[in-house]
Amino acid sequence: MSLFARLFRTDGRSAGETETVRRIAARLERLEPERARQLAAFAYVLARVANADLRITDTETDEMHRLVRERAGLSDEEAALAVEIAKSQARLLGGTENYIVTREFRELSTREERVKLLECLYAVAAADGTIDAAESTEIAKIAEELGFLREEANALRAPWRDKLSELRGLAKSTP
Repeated sequence: MSLFARLFRTDGRSAGETETVRRIAARLERLEPERARQLAAFAYVLARVANADLRITDTETDEMHRLVRERAGLSDEEAALAVEIAKSQARLLGGTENYIVTREFRELSTREERVKLLECLYAVAAADGTIDAAESTEIAKIAEELGFLREEANALRAPWRDKLSELRGLAKSTP
């Protein structure tokens, strides 16, 4: 039995660990367990935003794949696997896992890593050219779950203003 298999058995799991995080992390055996759990939660939260409008586009998937690969130094195959599992879990368990997995990421990460996650969430949401209202709302919820004040979250959103669908209408109607 591998180290991961022993670490993620139901009788020896870490507090706060979710089935979603265990499932993705188990596929990343070459990483240290805590790093694999953090990356699994990261991938899931990306998928959570991509699925906020109830569809995950190919461009969103490609962006998630790029971010997961770069963040962890994974091979293309490992990153693709982590993203596909995260997407599947977000589609199947979104309502019940969203807050729990995001809270787990918060516990496993530094503030700087949480800032980077929010930036990545905007990149995924904007991958298809527009951040729609559902995606924007989901990112705001995630920011709150990660412990950001509204002002902090708005500052991180500012570079993406031109992609926000709710602001595009205002810009067009302003003389």
